[in-house]
Amino acid sequence: MPVRDLARMTAEVLVASPRFLTAPLYRHWHLRWGATDAEVVSAMPGDEIVPEPSFTATRAITIAAPPEDVWPWIVQIGTRRAGFYSYDLFDNAARPSADRILPQFQATRVGDWVPMSSKVNETTAFKVKAFEPNQWLLWVKPHSTWSWTLTPVDGGRTRLATRLKENYDWRSSPGLALLTLILFELGDFPMMRKLLVGIRRRTERLAAERVATVPR
Repeated sequence: MPVRDLARMTAEVLVASPRFLTAPLYRHWHLRWGATDAEVVSAMPGDEIVPEPSFTATRAITIAAPPEDVWPWIVQIGTRRAGFYSYDLFDNAARPSADRILPQFQATRVGDWVPMSSKVNETTAFKVKAFEPNQWLLWVKPHSTWSWTLTPVDGGRTRLATRLKENYDWRSSPGLALLTLILFELGDFPMMRKLLVGIRRRTERLAAERVATVPR
């Protein structure tokens, strides 16, 4: 890896460290960052799979592009795929997240793995459970769901909402449950916030480039 990339990733983490360290202090706010009251209480795909979660977070962001421009960035998410558009030093094996659409990851299918780390199994990766292109997407793993909805809004924009639900398995896997709790309470919000902002930045940049190349 180029030293410049490693330095940039390290600097990003250092700048964001207050968000990681203080996240539990403003938990109520970060569990619904960017989401309206209606979005927080509305049903999302897969809600019934984890009916009594230990952790539920609904976040949302408005993107100045239509859903079909946003969708490609979501379906290619994953370690050793496009990354997570977040803190790559933590969540993409220290590889820069993709800044372009990767055709090889666009043909999403039910049952596909969505790796959260370099090791892929039912504990460390989600699987695609169901989807409707350009509308919604559901990933699942034991005790957890991660859903996305893309809703068109006025002005050719998209309201992107995501919901993460997790049930800590204290009975059969207390060590893993404790690790998951720490990761979610300290790391989930800063990383999800940067992920959503990263999707918005990439989508809007690509849309602007496309408009700029249209003959006038």
